[in-house]
Amino acid sequence: MDHQKAESGVNFLECLETDMSVYIMSFLDDPADLVRASAVSRFWRHFVITNGLAKQLCLKTFPQLSNIVDIVNASNGATNSMEVETEKTLGREIPERDHKVYASLHQALTKSKVSPKDCIGNAVSATSTDRFPDESVVNTLNPRDRFIRRASYWSSKGQSNPAVPETLIYKLRAGIWVITEIDVQPFEAFFQPGKPIYSAKAVRFRLGHPRPLSEIGDELRRLPLHEPADDMFQWTYTSPEFPMTQENRLQPFKLPEPVLCIDGYLQIELLGRVQRQEMDGLFYICVCYVRALGRSLFPAFDMEVLEPYGNKKFVLKHYPENLNAVLEKTPDDDDPHLRQPEEEMLWDRLGLLEDLLRGIRQGPNNAVFQDEDDED
Repeated sequence: MDHQKAESGVNFLECLETDMSVYIMSFLDDPADLVRASAVSRFWRHFVITNGLAKQLCLKTFPQLSNIVDIVNASNGATNSMEVETEKTLGREIPERDHKVYASLHQALTKSKVSPKDCIGNAVSATSTDRFPDESVVNTLNPRDRFIRRASYWSSKGQSNPAVPETLIYKLRAGIWVITEIDVQPFEAFFQPGKPIYSAKAVRFRLGHPRPLSEIGDELRRLPLHEPADDMFQWTYTSPEFPMTQENRLQPFKLPEPVLCIDGYLQIELLGRVQRQEMDGLFYICVCYVRALGRSLFPAFDMEVLEPYGNKKFVLKHYPENLNAVLEKTPDDDDPHLRQPEEEMLWDRLGLLEDLLRGIRQGPNNAVFQDEDDED
């Protein structure tokens, strides 16, 4: 009886206009639902694939993915992409491949079991620095308040008005990251009487990318900058305002929802000042350490940046055999794919701090970060 009812049932996808059917199917908000829908019949499978419903789901959830201009199967050195496929493939296999890739991408973005890692790569700038390079924003990459027998922190210039804000900007590590939390530790001036803590009253975060190269020039190629750089960026995400406490600890701030960031930049806006310095009566903000926690999609997905400025363009690299490395929780020590970026980050930061120390010893006039290696 049930079988007879199923055979006599009406296929609404065949009865409605394509646009209306796509609109109805767009309410499926999980790739698993699209997989089930495509298993109903050959017609449904063809409808789901040819109308790119998996891609539409990805773009609806993560609009930044609209900047993908090509997809490459990077497994085992493969280089086939949309631009080099045959006419037959373009007509039939490309939509099916895109369906599989975008379904896997959405799954990796929303259901990753990889432990969050610090994804800050470099310090870019601060709106002000009291004593450069001793109190450079680069110091906030060091999780300790001392580095080679020196206090390690960033300090703003002093202000008589406690409402004056400050901003710190960081370049995130290359690749695809889903940012979930940003942590900030105020600095406790252990060398001053009473060990005052120069925290802000509140904090707010923005994520984005540089403006077109024609507008900002090539200054971002030499970091950190000595001048404020806030107007060099387009901020595509702004968090709520979070209150800070005047405590010497790493304070976690969980974002209301995960934020996708591809080769992006982070701005930390420090709002309000609470601590006056005894010797000059001015208000300062000092930060010891900053980190941004996110989940990387590597080794299942990676990006090749074609245009890093303005309207970014990316090539999505897909490694289908590595998808389980993202979807299944694996100890970092057991997965060399996940351990390698962490080791590279630590070495990069050590190099930045060594350059900073060299600049302090030589004097502020020589503390410029060069692209080429300096002589010891």
